[in-house]
Amino acid sequence: MSKYLVGQRLGADTLWQGLRVALIALSLILSFGLGTPPAQAYDNPALLPDHPTNVIDLASVLTSVQEEKLSNQLDEFEAETGWKLRVLTQFDRTPGRAVKDFWGLDKKSFMLVADQRGGNLLNFSVGDDFYPLMPRTFWIELQTRFGNQFYIRENGEDRAILDTIDTLELCLRRGGCSVVPGLPREQWLLTLVSSVVGGLVFGFAGLSRKTQAFSWQWALIFSPLWAILFLAFGIGPVVTRTSEWLPLARNVGGFVLGGLLAVVATKLAPTNTDPDEA
Repeated sequence: MSKYLVGQRLGADTLWQGLRVALIALSLILSFGLGTPPAQAYDNPALLPDHPTNVIDLASVLTSVQEEKLSNQLDEFEAETGWKLRVLTQFDRTPGRAVKDFWGLDKKSFMLVADQRGGNLLNFSVGDDFYPLMPRTFWIELQTRFGNQFYIRENGEDRAILDTIDTLELCLRRGGCSVVPGLPREQWLLTLVSSVVGGLVFGFAGLSRKTQAFSWQWALIFSPLWAILFLAFGIGPVVTRTSEWLPLARNVGGFVLGGLLAVVATKLAPTNTDPDEA
């Protein structure tokens, strides 16, 4: 009889524990499922304006004057060229996929999404018809050129958006771009450094021989190195991004300066003499 009572008590305890687990699970489901509103971050058409516009500024990045001027600019550009450019700014609210239906985005459409929460301000939705005119490397450079934190700190988020649109319109009017036009100071400094280093390699390669004043043979042997530094990384980025002659002249001067520094360093270096020859 005692065994029967013990078994009955154990069964009751097990049933009670199961009911407690079920009640806790039900309370969690009710608290998360009914206590909070459903998330609408990925498709919230309620955030869309009730009138046609080419700019939706949910993050209030642009002033009202800038927003109206940019919307009219995009209207005129679409009527002129047929390319559809749109701008969306967002922070903690986004219409998500609903914006594609609102604007009727297609293969000839480009949407700039400015979101302050990421490491880079700019994100792009690019139609397939853009890629024959601007390769994928162009879009990466465009994003890093105007969306990085240094550019935004110096020029502001509004300027980053406007400059991106202006650059894209320029390239579309040209019939395409392989690189982003314009040469920022930071990028030019890198090309200048590369030119100077290329000159140093050229100079040391040709001056390291004792048989003649300058050994063109050794300079040609090392040409893959100094030519890549000077032509590919020093001259190429300049001539493909700007028609100004001053940055090009400075880089050529940097290459010559590097060669002269190699000559001076070679002349000033101590020479090892054989004691038997002294």
